[in-house]
Amino acid sequence: MKICEIGGKYKYNMTPFNNEKYIRIQSEHIKERIAQFGNKLYLELGGKLFDDYHASRVLPGFQPDSKLTMLTQLRDTMEIVIVISAADIEKNKVRQDLGITYDVDVLRLREEFMARGFLVNSVVITHYSGQASAQNYSQRLERLGIKTYFHYTIEGYPHNVALIDSADGFGKNDYIETTRPLVVVTAPGPGSGKMAVCLSQLYNEHQRGNQAGYAKFETFPVWNLPLKHPVNKAYEAATADLNDVNMIDPYHLEAYGKTAVSYNRDSEIFPVLDALFTGIYGHNPYKSPTDMGVNMVGFCIEDDAACQEASKQEIIRRYYHALNDFANGDISEAVVNRIGRLFQQVGISTADRKTTTAANERKERDNSMAVGAIELHDGTIITAEASPLLGSSAALLLNATKYLAGIAHDVKLIPQEMIEPIQHTKINYLRGRNPRLHTDEVLVALSVLSLHDENCRKTLEALPQLAGCQVHSTVMLSEVDRKIFRKLGIDLTCNPVRK
Repeated sequence: MKICEIGGKYKYNMTPFNNEKYIRIQSEHIKERIAQFGNKLYLELGGKLFDDYHASRVLPGFQPDSKLTMLTQLRDTMEIVIVISAADIEKNKVRQDLGITYDVDVLRLREEFMARGFLVNSVVITHYSGQASAQNYSQRLERLGIKTYFHYTIEGYPHNVALIDSADGFGKNDYIETTRPLVVVTAPGPGSGKMAVCLSQLYNEHQRGNQAGYAKFETFPVWNLPLKHPVNKAYEAATADLNDVNMIDPYHLEAYGKTAVSYNRDSEIFPVLDALFTGIYGHNPYKSPTDMGVNMVGFCIEDDAACQEASKQEIIRRYYHALNDFANGDISEAVVNRIGRLFQQVGISTADRKTTTAANERKERDNSMAVGAIELHDGTIITAEASPLLGSSAALLLNATKYLAGIAHDVKLIPQEMIEPIQHTKINYLRGRNPRLHTDEVLVALSVLSLHDENCRKTLEALPQLAGCQVHSTVMLSEVDRKIFRKLGIDLTCNPVRK
């Protein structure tokens, strides 16, 4: 184990993001927007309603469930519609932060919402064009008693406004029956078609003689931060595979003579919304995509420098994730390059991730292939390498928790005579190739030993202190190790190198 104290770590005098203020002013702003449209509002929720770890990483102090907590204040007047794209069902798209497919996440989201007392109306399958996988998923939902609707692919969307705003466009979509003033439209991830669902409902409500409005509740990009602010650039890194590009809202600039940040898809869809509102109300209450939004997050940043630094680190993490995905054949090189170009724009390099530098330096110094490094909250960097008994991640986890528990490095927590039988089982009975213990196996061994060993118990009790810590590995880790780090709340990056 190598330990070094890292100086110059940014010290916060306050929480960079005021979460309490955010919950208060955001809920009030949404109530005002509902009243603006005759007490019926379709609210498109961009990003995640809870488990929003991206927001909590780039805005330290933002809680991952802040938006859900805020909406709890509106719970009795709202219902939720969950959207999933037929294309994402077809390709088994995975939510990277949780490691589950979007179709599974729809069910998880529904259960989470209902457990918190929210009314979940239905599931809408978008971009539908007869895919068998979407039909099978719909039947599965129906068997579970979940109402399902289909919204179809529209040729020329979003530019063919005449077709979209017609009986052969939105008019072909299933009409979603709703009963409450606020309808929140959410999805497992981006690109699911949430906005199209909202606009389709506006069209079909109008056909039925009902008045309704639309608004967008999306955290990023933050409209009242500069275009090149690291918080907004981190959003570009997070959506690099979607070709989202932050831009000055041209409609807002023309209408008000003021700059506001939007992104390309909102600007592309604005003519559709403009045509719909004009057809329904005779005028459009929104003069720009920025006007559509209700996002108040930019008013709750109290330490801009801290948020900038956190966002720069997020861009580096996103870059390494993209390198790994490219190595696995999951994305194109263009996505990697798109994130890489952000480095110059915000003035960073991979060397700015301290754990990356520490892991790579030890790898070169000790001529080791697999090395891991972790940065603890006090700024301490701890490294570990693979041994005949332990994988680098398992060794790193032991070293870090021993340090946090105040246990000397030379104290052996798991005796070799206990490790060897586990290795024997892995190789001879389970037909494995790697005899080294993974992180989950080390934690199980510690749990067994903790019944009679005080040091093992203290080490396990130190695990919660790892939440929010940074880890870098010089090799791509197994799915087992990645899941353990994710469950512990550790932010992991890896060199795109296979063991």
